[in-house]
Amino acid sequence: MRDITLFEREDHKFILLNESEPGEEDGIRSNQYLIEHENSAVLLDPGGFGVMPRVLSEMLRYVSPEKLKAIMLSHQDPDIVGGISTWLELTRAPVYVSRIWMRFLPHYGIKDMKRFVGVPDEGMICTIAQDFSLQLVPAHFLHSEGQINVYDPISKVLFTGDIGAAMLPEDNDDAFVDDFSAHLPYIEDFHRRYMCSNRAARIWVDAVSKLDVGMIAPQHGPVYRGRAVKDFLSWFRELECGVDLMTGSGIFGGTGAGK
Repeated sequence: MRDITLFEREDHKFILLNESEPGEEDGIRSNQYLIEHENSAVLLDPGGFGVMPRVLSEMLRYVSPEKLKAIMLSHQDPDIVGGISTWLELTRAPVYVSRIWMRFLPHYGIKDMKRFVGVPDEGMICTIAQDFSLQLVPAHFLHSEGQINVYDPISKVLFTGDIGAAMLPEDNDDAFVDDFSAHLPYIEDFHRRYMCSNRAARIWVDAVSKLDVGMIAPQHGPVYRGRAVKDFLSWFRELECGVDLMTGSGIFGGTGAGK
């Protein structure tokens, strides 16, 4: 476990707040991120119930819970949403999630949905402070039918949820991806199996290529930086995945990835 500051200036930080240890979650490290801007903060994908105490402990090194102005959920999976009930008790922050998952979340034991904001399919701008907004970018059908990404225009970090996620061996504790070709074996099977189609991938890549992205921060595995950002986008734009690989019997050939 460690926290890594991906971007820092006097009034703004983007922090990889917590990583689950190598070997946890069947070898898929889970990342939680904190954006701190002056007296405001945003928590990205706070994680499942099991990691919640660790995430809170790390967050308290930077901000108190009352400074959280938003919690972002990239999609509906339990490794993202499982601990949300506790976060609702600790903070007054609104929770942003794709509108299509609003009816799903009460199954996590949430009785009052008043603090949840349904993000429209086209995405939205989320104002955090007078001089700071986040762009919520749609990433539909890329692992989740209603996944959303979060772009921070100050740090130029794009949080991508499961896009870019890696399945690392236990002895690999890299924090960053600098050599994309060396990293490819850790992401290829997962993306072929869990991303819907090449059409969805192309639409997403074309959209995020219009942004000034300096780093890609996925929910699992190391952060892409430098040349690796462009290399990943170029690779993903051409990737055959999901329904592209289905045979007549519904079998996905050669994709043994699991999550």
